[in-house]
Amino acid sequence: MTNEAKPQARTELPPQYAPADVESRRYAQWVADGRFAASEDSDKPAYTIVIPPPNVTGSLHLGHAQDHTVIDALTRRARMRGFEALWMPGMDHAGISTQNVVERNLADEGLSRHDLGREAFVERVWQWKNEYGGKISGQMRRLGDAVDWDRERFTMDEGLSRAVQTIFKRLYDDELIYRAERIINWCPRCMTALSDIEVEHTDDEGELVSIRYGDGDASIVVATTRAETMLGDTAVAVHPDDARYAHLVGTEVELPLTGRRIPVIADAHVDPEFGTGAVKVTPAHDPNDFEIGRRHDLPNLTVMDERGTVTAHGPFQGLDRFEARPAIVAALRADGRVVEEKRPYVHAVGHCERCKTTVEPRLSKQWFVKVGPLAKAAGDAVRDGRVRIHPPEQEKRYFSWVDNIHDWCISRQLWWGHRIPIWYGPDGEQVCVGPDETAPEGWRQDPDVLDTWFSSALWPFSTLGWPEDTASLRKFYPNTVLSTGYDILFFWVVRMMMFGMYAMDGTPPFKDVFLHGLIRDEDGKKMSKSRGNGVDPLDLMDAYGSDALRFFLARNTTPGGDLVVNDEWVQAARNFCNKLWNATRFALMSGATVEGPLPDDLSTTDRWILSRLARTVEEVDAQYERFEFAKMSAALYHFAWDEVCDWYLELSKPVLAEGGEAADRTRRVLGHVLDSLLRLLHPVVPFVTEELWLALTGGEERGDSVMVAAWPTPGETDPQAEATVAALQELVTEVRRFRSDQGLKPGQRVATRLSGLTEAGLAAHENLIRSLARLDEPGDDFTATATLAVTDHVTVRLDTRGNIDVAAERARLDKALAAARKELDGCTRKLGNEGFLAKAPEDVVAKIRQRQATAESDITRITAQLAALPAA
Repeated sequence: MTNEAKPQARTELPPQYAPADVESRRYAQWVADGRFAASEDSDKPAYTIVIPPPNVTGSLHLGHAQDHTVIDALTRRARMRGFEALWMPGMDHAGISTQNVVERNLADEGLSRHDLGREAFVERVWQWKNEYGGKISGQMRRLGDAVDWDRERFTMDEGLSRAVQTIFKRLYDDELIYRAERIINWCPRCMTALSDIEVEHTDDEGELVSIRYGDGDASIVVATTRAETMLGDTAVAVHPDDARYAHLVGTEVELPLTGRRIPVIADAHVDPEFGTGAVKVTPAHDPNDFEIGRRHDLPNLTVMDERGTVTAHGPFQGLDRFEARPAIVAALRADGRVVEEKRPYVHAVGHCERCKTTVEPRLSKQWFVKVGPLAKAAGDAVRDGRVRIHPPEQEKRYFSWVDNIHDWCISRQLWWGHRIPIWYGPDGEQVCVGPDETAPEGWRQDPDVLDTWFSSALWPFSTLGWPEDTASLRKFYPNTVLSTGYDILFFWVVRMMMFGMYAMDGTPPFKDVFLHGLIRDEDGKKMSKSRGNGVDPLDLMDAYGSDALRFFLARNTTPGGDLVVNDEWVQAARNFCNKLWNATRFALMSGATVEGPLPDDLSTTDRWILSRLARTVEEVDAQYERFEFAKMSAALYHFAWDEVCDWYLELSKPVLAEGGEAADRTRRVLGHVLDSLLRLLHPVVPFVTEELWLALTGGEERGDSVMVAAWPTPGETDPQAEATVAALQELVTEVRRFRSDQGLKPGQRVATRLSGLTEAGLAAHENLIRSLARLDEPGDDFTATATLAVTDHVTVRLDTRGNIDVAAERARLDKALAAARKELDGCTRKLGNEGFLAKAPEDVVAKIRQRQATAESDITRITAQLAALPAA
């Protein structure tokens, strides 16, 4: 193709990228074209990821945006690689938090849930869910989530409710679900049991009161931060090997203020080094005390009701727990029982995550899952390699949970959630009712609902139609990857493992678990609504575009590593998208094409960029397999910005301007490189790459899309071309640095004599070098006023008369000479130290010898440059 027949651009791009003009239009087109749909009838291998279902309580936060970016990138790449890729969307009913939100709305109307009654209240929650669930879906579209919207599920829809009833009955029939009295986390405000993840621990100021039980030689001192619970003490415990209290073990002491006598017992749980080495035992109000009580057959005395009000008979009855505490301490003080009081005493206190009320450990009859056999299977699946955890360091945490797990309290005293399918008869009978069964007439259903995590634990298979044997279940189970934050490794990942293997005949629910970190602010604090440091992803998308937010998140996501949010970094990601836009626009205006095979007889620079592309594809693939999103994104960034935009486009401009067959070959290479680059970037920045790829390839007319274009495969590398261009880059960079140091304007040309290009293998590229570095051929009146010895071969002599700041150049060279001499002195001292040479490995010594030689060469070069400077 000749210069006169240069092809015209297929699509003329606007001068600037405007995300708002592209994103909603492209997403709507993807949905209309069915690009996200996954078919169970496809012959392609399946690739399945389920969304960590966001709570229906509000809007997506930045943590969701991070997770969705990772999952979307994995899904889009899998689709391009030829998989039948399914990203399953949905939302979680989020029992306690959703109920709390709706109750607060009712309170604004002067109502409570009890005013409405259970049925009407649940209907009110459904109304709320239908309103706010759509808000979350809208945010997912803004972010570009490539989910199969036709398969969207909700943890309380009809199919998932059937799955919950089914697995509950199976576990119950297998005697893996039981009801018992145990110590649980209790919120006196929400009036329900809480899971551990619903309890936030903070260091609060309180008091530590030391109290003497008994009198004289038969007395013993205990310390407590919760004096109000002493009313329920049923023993004092000491360590079996603690000689201080050996004479008291087996005796009784009087419990102050009550007149009751309680035993002194020996239990290995007691730490003899903590406090006095003696502890009060309140089995009904402390989990550790409960276990001590079970071992020693102690009675369980409940002295507070579900609202935290003292119920024990006596002067404190009816007081709130926080009113009873100072009243009891005052009474003990008056009775001469207080030995010591420490105020303030800072200690960890649990609070309800939703309402911030102090949690009360409380003995309560609840439903539990016997997790021992389930947890063993979940542990074995990771130990034998069927499931891989990324990063591997998280395996230790995983095993610490599954190997030491306690039975799981699954009942919640709420109205919103899956009702426990247990029915009670008039004479105390009970029956578990499955989804196709009916309770006996006149029996009443258990009022409690199941922990939200119970239904979430079924998510990888319930969303595919289980317990029915569906085509989707056969095609897309097990899931390929699970991506989530490391903070819910136990609360969600472990439980999915347990239930998945139980329900699916020992098949784990996923093959790879990727655990990324948390979002933190610039001070390193975890972002949350309660701290007031959260960032709304919509604000960032409005300001910089969805692709910019996604690229920032991907470039800062590492296995197990936390992510710090900085507005400037998102802006930098926006600049990267603009760089892609400008590069593609230049290519289109220059006639870049994707038509036809790559030509033979390519120039060194064309072969170089193709080789760099091949290495980038290899690097990107390798980092995807390791879930190293930051490294993958960095590789793409540096290839796109540094090598394609900063170097290849500049190297191509003189060729394109000259025209002819060389220009035609470069246009084809440029089209190929950008085509491949946009494909590689698409999973992370889908909107801008779709717009650019369609413009570059003319795919709009064909109804095409980059999201179904083939994923690039590595080509051949060309080490010789890479070495040549690396030498060219070094030369041009050094000359540019010199020009900058001298204050020369970018467009200002300088007469220059280049020597040693042949020896450096750069003779054929002299015109390119002069074009990139703004160097003219030397004229008859050429006088070298500055000399740069760039390498052992290449010397650059410049005539800078009237242009150069001689004093500034002398200062620069003096500084460089001092640094080289310092380096030489350090290396010489080390190499002259016989002790160092005797102990240091050979490769270390060799590196120091090389550094010494380089420093000597630098000193010779810089000294010559100084000598060549004109007099000031």
